[in-house]
Amino acid sequence: MRVAAFGGIPEITAGDDLVALIGDAVLAAGFEPRDGDVFVVTSKIVSKAEGRIVAAADREDAITAETVRVVATRAHPGGVTRIVENRQGIVQAAAGVDASNTPEGTVLLLPVDPDASARGLARGLRERFGVRLGVIVSDTLGRPWRQGQIDQAIGAAGVAVLDDLRGSRDSFGHQLVVTQAAVADELASAGDLVKGKASGMPVAIVRGAGHAVVESLDTPARALTRTGPGDMFRLGTDEALAEGRAVGYAEGYQAGFAAGLAAAEAASRERGAQG
Repeated sequence: MRVAAFGGIPEITAGDDLVALIGDAVLAAGFEPRDGDVFVVTSKIVSKAEGRIVAAADREDAITAETVRVVATRAHPGGVTRIVENRQGIVQAAAGVDASNTPEGTVLLLPVDPDASARGLARGLRERFGVRLGVIVSDTLGRPWRQGQIDQAIGAAGVAVLDDLRGSRDSFGHQLVVTQAAVADELASAGDLVKGKASGMPVAIVRGAGHAVVESLDTPARALTRTGPGDMFRLGTDEALAEGRAVGYAEGYQAGFAAGLAAAEAASRERGAQG
């Protein structure tokens, strides 16, 4: 496998043609895209091209606006970290709102639909180079129980995002029950090893993972997100305790009210019988 990044992509502004800019930079760097290549594109340049820069005197207000559900909060000397589910269905810190590499007084939001963005890029790059390739739109996310952040796929097209190994057998003949390799996330992280955060190289090509590249562009990274009934960690500790107290109080109040009502009715019946 070969993973390579390349420069030559200028500062992106709203309305820029990313297919043309990426394609020109690839050729200028001496790369000739091949069948099975995967382009890993940093979400930041996708957001800029889609005009997702907004004025925000307070980043916290922008985070609130992009939040669908608060998962956990934690105070620290610099403020409060919020882990939330955002409008894209992704659970991450600060709803993906980024104040770096953007003009003062503005913040950068994630693409409205990262999977649609990936499909547009994949379609355009396939047409330009005449090969079957995949595109991953990546963003930096933290991970529960692990220090540090990694890039993960928030958008994908032409890439089988999961390799479902359930039902197959390991080298000892044991049947695999739960194993599903998050291929798109692994490719996103591989691309970030060469792109970096401040290198000026927002795109990488991963070569040698052709088994994951498929003809269909309808391979959404959103399928990797576990929310709803399958979410085993729906809330942070403080939020879960608060919810439990609220539910317990409501149930206790209702039970007490019902008991009081029953007692009052019984007393009323007794008075009626005595009268």
